Amino acid sequence: MPIILPPITRRQFIQGSLALGSTAIMTSRALAAAESERVEVDQNRVALLADTHISADPNRVYPGTKWPGSPVKESEHESVNMTKCLVQTAKSVIALNPRPAQLIVNGDCTFGRGSEAEYKQFLKLVEPIRAAGITIHVTIGNHDNRENLWKLIPFLKKEQMGLQADVIELPHANLILLDSGNGSLGDKQLNWVAKQLDERADKPALIFSHYNPYNNRGVRPIKGMRDGPSLLKLLAERKHAKAYFYGHTHEWQHDQRDHLHLINQPAVSYYFGKGLAHGWVDMKLTETLADLELHCINRKHTQHGNRREIIFKDKKT
Repeated sequence: MPIILPPITRRQFIQGSLALGSTAIMTSRALAAAESERVEVDQNRVALLADTHISADPNRVYPGTKWPGSPVKESEHESVNMTKCLVQTAKSVIALNPRPAQLIVNGDCTFGRGSEAEYKQFLKLVEPIRAAGITIHVTIGNHDNRENLWKLIPFLKKEQMGLQADVIELPHANLILLDSGNGSLGDKQLNWVAKQLDERADKPALIFSHYNPYNNRGVRPIKGMRDGPSLLKLLAERKHAKAYFYGHTHEWQHDQRDHLHLINQPAVSYYFGKGLAHGWVDMKLTETLADLELHCINRKHTQHGNRREIIFKDKKT
């Protein structure tokens, strides 16, 4: 089962905001403003986030452009405050009308290695989203520690612990969430996803996992998931598997192999290439396609509003 954070009541949220302090209060004001008009949630709309990298210190900033071999000059590195990025993202998602019924964080919730202090901060920062009636689904990335996260989710049942994989069945598509937190899926999980796809061949399938399925073609050289080729072969053999979404490389990219789209989600937090976009993706599903729109943290970025379409079937058919 995946890690699912269901909606919470407004009272639960206010209590959490008082405990957290100013970072949540900023977003609570945005929620209050958005709720001045009643806003419905849309089952065919999904907010896609990845690589939030929240630190236990809300004032922590990090220069994502500073990595071994980076072409960026020492004096030109660009830093971001990860908490502020997630707060701004939460405000943007809450302000949508209608709001997405689902939100997926596709791995790497935390900055370090998934300490309890980092997860406490992350869980508080996403409370406004839950208070807005949105269900949050979390996949596991290489910066995550599932055991520490489990400790902080009291309603998580023991049988739900283990590999964080499941299917979200929506009106126009099935979303399959996988667990690549250790850098691979493993034969058991590959067999499981094949079974889920074969049992649901009547609907388009969109697959989510943290790791890139092949070596990154973007700014920073990052090796692909160890059994990425096996996953791609499995998806290529099933025409209703329309897309694979992943994070990890912190870069907005799109590739296509026959019917299969490969969508590299940008990081909500820091980015590896100077001037690259960071933000989140608004996905709207219809009977014929998935429409993806990039929302940049910097709304003046040239890629803000950039769109991609994943065609499910021709409108004439």
